[in-house]
Amino acid sequence: MPTILFTFLFGIFLGFKHALEADHLTAVMTLVTEHKNSFRAALIGTFWGIGHTTTLFMVGLAVLILKINIPLRLGLGLESLVGIMLVILGIRALLKTEELHEHAHEHGVSEHSHIHSDHRHHHQHKRSFLIGAVHGLAGSGALMVLVLSTFRSIVEGVIYILLFGMGSIVGMTAMSFLIGLPLTFAKSKLTRFNKLEMILQKTAGTLSIILGLGIVYEIGFVNHLFF
Repeated sequence: MPTILFTFLFGIFLGFKHALEADHLTAVMTLVTEHKNSFRAALIGTFWGIGHTTTLFMVGLAVLILKINIPLRLGLGLESLVGIMLVILGIRALLKTEELHEHAHEHGVSEHSHIHSDHRHHHQHKRSFLIGAVHGLAGSGALMVLVLSTFRSIVEGVIYILLFGMGSIVGMTAMSFLIGLPLTFAKSKLTRFNKLEMILQKTAGTLSIILGLGIVYEIGFVNHLFF
């Protein structure tokens, strides 16, 4: 197998693996746990991957054409932005849990299910795209170092970035589908579904806040971005 072809195939694998990093999965999980349909949950992952690939492609194209390096402090700043975003997503997920609890008591189980079904999905895809875009910006520095050190041709570099992005789309779509499966199986029992939804959202929200604070601390204080 030609070396360049192997490198491209390896890029797909790395993209798939990249999607499974803890900060990526945790961020998407805060959105996926709001769905009771695993296919809709999978779409959340797909839009995350598209947003992630879009920013990687835009930054990558600029870097390849202009032959520039992303400054270290800028890269650290973008990574700290991911941490802040995770904290915000975690807080949002926990607040959403309180809403679920209140609706379950005020309106009853069946009405609660209907209340959220009409408008829940409209903004989720945009939100997932934006989350993926932020993750793409934060991860662009390391990927660009790899691309610039491996490929001499701009075309080859662009192809690699797109294949890497394709791998990340597939990886996050698959994981979002799997995360959504328990809610899909539980939806026939509304009481059980509500409890499971609240448990998963609390778990996702708590993990997101802890991971986000950890990233901000490491980038800001250990790596001295703030001082």
